[in-house]
Amino acid sequence: MITTANIKNGVNVDQLVETIGAVQENPELAKFEFRSKNNWIEGGHCVSSIKSFYGVGAEDTSRQEIFTMECDHPNVLLGKDEAATPPEVVLHALGSCLTGAMVYHAAANGIEIEGAESSLKGGVDLHGFLGLDAEVRKGFDGIKVRIKVKSNSSVEQLENLAKFSPVFDMITNPTPVSIEIVK
Repeated sequence: MITTANIKNGVNVDQLVETIGAVQENPELAKFEFRSKNNWIEGGHCVSSIKSFYGVGAEDTSRQEIFTMECDHPNVLLGKDEAATPPEVVLHALGSCLTGAMVYHAAANGIEIEGAESSLKGGVDLHGFLGLDAEVRKGFDGIKVRIKVKSNSSVEQLENLAKFSPVFDMITNPTPVSIEIVK
């Protein structure tokens, strides 16, 4: 007997349903810890490496490769323009996560998505970062996301599915961050 996987939007819906059922039966399986190690090169140039994470009740051992990402700053911001800036990486993470959340949740709801592309932009006023004005925020003063989706679903439904994004939640709700400097 030949069976074919139930794939929608590139997502194996049967596995997704099994995962949901497993988490409902054992809520501890839902606990994940993602990690990144960052090394400073010079100026604003840094390289992060990512491999290990904890999830589904154990340390993951499936990843064979280490993923790396670099950040730098353009020349006008005293960098060497060797990589995207950290704020640009945040926009990348947000766009990727909004799209991924929308696609996965659409698949789970039987919604077909034929294509999706997004553009994101966020404004920053350097008065905050440079310490010139304590009233000016150091980060984005807002982020505008435009997602163009080819689907028969309603815009409202697709927007609600995208908002399942963990990165959207991290950005739109304060996330506690603790910093420990060690020597």
